[in-house]
Amino acid sequence: MSKQSIHRRLSLGLKVVLVVEAVVAGVGQQWLTVALTLGILAITLFPLLMARRFRVVIPPEFELLAIAFIFASLFLGEVRGYYTRFWWWDIALHTSSGLLLGIVGFLLVYVLNETEEVDLHMRPGFVAFFAFLFAVGVGALWEIFEFSMDSLLGMNMQKPMLGDASGLTDTMWDLIVDALGALVIAVLGYGYLKAAREESFLERWIQSFVASNPRLFKRK
Repeated sequence: MSKQSIHRRLSLGLKVVLVVEAVVAGVGQQWLTVALTLGILAITLFPLLMARRFRVVIPPEFELLAIAFIFASLFLGEVRGYYTRFWWWDIALHTSSGLLLGIVGFLLVYVLNETEEVDLHMRPGFVAFFAFLFAVGVGALWEIFEFSMDSLLGMNMQKPMLGDASGLTDTMWDLIVDALGALVIAVLGYGYLKAAREESFLERWIQSFVASNPRLFKRK
């Protein structure tokens, strides 16, 4: 069995788990859980919809990573309460989000830099810096969203730490680990652009994305 088949089956398996959870919750008349689970299932389809809308081929490992993150953060974290059961869950996911968003930011500016239809010639250092700022910026917007939900709807998305009723410590640690994850991607991406060798996981994924979308990378 190829790696692509394994990635696709794992992605499908996570979606099946969400469907089963929604059915079980419906039988138990837990309608809020049903609504949340179906909403999460809809979000897992977002990468596929974006790929079709912009005619971009998303490699299976990218899709699996995105779906796994959504599953871990929204389903396990919010629905199953992993944020409160495991103190490190929030930190691990924010670190992962920094890595994910760093990859997205890097690929975004890398596509612009390599496409002949766009007149841009950015140095490797700027590409890496953009990826870092993109990830940190989206992380900051997410913290604003969490604060707004807690303030307006009385939710508990910020998960204040013990002795920190305001949630400030949680927010700052979230931003710190977001930045650390983004920094790792920025450094790896800079190394890829400077050396152009396949050594790290990021470099292999970039090559996979480029190979799957040759029309986006017509050399200038």
